[in-house]
Amino acid sequence: MTSTRVFPSTTGLSASQTRPTKKKFIEIKKTGTRHTLKHHKTVKCSKEALTDVCGDFFLYKGPVKTHLQKNPPRNVYIKGPIVDARAISKEGLIYYFSTPRNAIPPTTTQEAWQQKMDAAKDQCWVDVGFWGGVIPGNCEELRKMVSSGICGFKCFLIHSGVDEFPSVSYKEVELALQQLVDTNSVLLFHAECDVGPTIADSDPPEKYSTFLASRPSRMEELAIEQVIRLCETYKVRCHIVHLSASSALPMIREAQGRGVPLSVETCHHYLSFAAHQIPDSSAQYKCCPPIRDQDNQELLWGAVKDGTIQQVVSDHSPCTPDLKMPGTMDFMQAWGGIASLQFGLSLFWSGASKRGYSMQDAVRLLCEAPASQASLSHRKASLRPGMDADFVIWNPQESFTVEESMILHKTRAQVTPYLGQTLQGKVYKTVLHGEVIYEDGKLLHGIPIGGFL
Repeated sequence: MTSTRVFPSTTGLSASQTRPTKKKFIEIKKTGTRHTLKHHKTVKCSKEALTDVCGDFFLYKGPVKTHLQKNPPRNVYIKGPIVDARAISKEGLIYYFSTPRNAIPPTTTQEAWQQKMDAAKDQCWVDVGFWGGVIPGNCEELRKMVSSGICGFKCFLIHSGVDEFPSVSYKEVELALQQLVDTNSVLLFHAECDVGPTIADSDPPEKYSTFLASRPSRMEELAIEQVIRLCETYKVRCHIVHLSASSALPMIREAQGRGVPLSVETCHHYLSFAAHQIPDSSAQYKCCPPIRDQDNQELLWGAVKDGTIQQVVSDHSPCTPDLKMPGTMDFMQAWGGIASLQFGLSLFWSGASKRGYSMQDAVRLLCEAPASQASLSHRKASLRPGMDADFVIWNPQESFTVEESMILHKTRAQVTPYLGQTLQGKVYKTVLHGEVIYEDGKLLHGIPIGGFL
């Protein structure tokens, strides 16, 4: 047998299995330029090819980030190797999609997309894809970008937080959808709309209750109502990013039930925190839409379980500490975004395991659904023979407490709310293209081996 590597004594898993398969050997085969998977009950191989996995841990197709801002806002793309290598591999991530807004130039033209790929060439620690952006006046760019291989686009129905990526009107959304008909592309929506003033100028800006009142659920409900209407009219796949308002779930379920091609995600922070847990003057918890109350959180968990929500993502949105207003912790002026890179798998499993979710649910929500959205199910997110040799080995039973010294993403602990949290599930190895790139706290590859999707 000629093999790159063999992984024994693991518990392999896919969402379609009713129970894990014990004691399976996974062989990594090189076919042309790809490393793919092959399964065996028994194998003969050299000692050098046999990789210890520390016992009966789960061999799990690595989670996928389809919603991640790599850069702090307004940073020029890109300085140094793409994304925080140790942080992303510590979570077991094997590929992610970068959203179009934060890094300059925004990914709203064919030229800007090419600039980003040129800048990131040979700097990808994992496989990387890009979402394009829909802004006023760029509809003529969309089909060119689709033809060049971009998987989909994102737009904002409210101010995006940066002037370089303006929001779109519903008429402009229609123009974009007209361009995307029959392309199999997908349009992602930041689905909040302006409903006018909801707080008084005298309301204290450092109180979380003030910020929460400034972004009521109605903002999401009205926007999603229009997204459903447009999605049904043009039959183009549409996706709601970071759903926070459970009050929108009934209309979403009804639309999905009549065949509208609408998918939805929620985020780890909406499933991990509730409004009553957020102290005043703690802008590290600020995100848009906001974290809402405990009842809302449980309704989101229920929608994740019944399939109304198909994905759970990080929406990792880093910023430099000064943008979180450390002097005043003014919720109204602070940057809206939560940094969670490297903890996503553990964050999800910490809440899901207490609510009766299975590992198959985790595979479906964190791996298979995101890959399907990005039209990558033929290569990624499964341990089936012939799929890309990318996966994670982790222990879902082991817990750990988030300490500042272990936080690896560049924005560090000042701007993450997870410091001090006890999480369930620890990643031990991350395998990309058949190579172990992360093992027990250490990044093993000195050079990036990822590529573009």
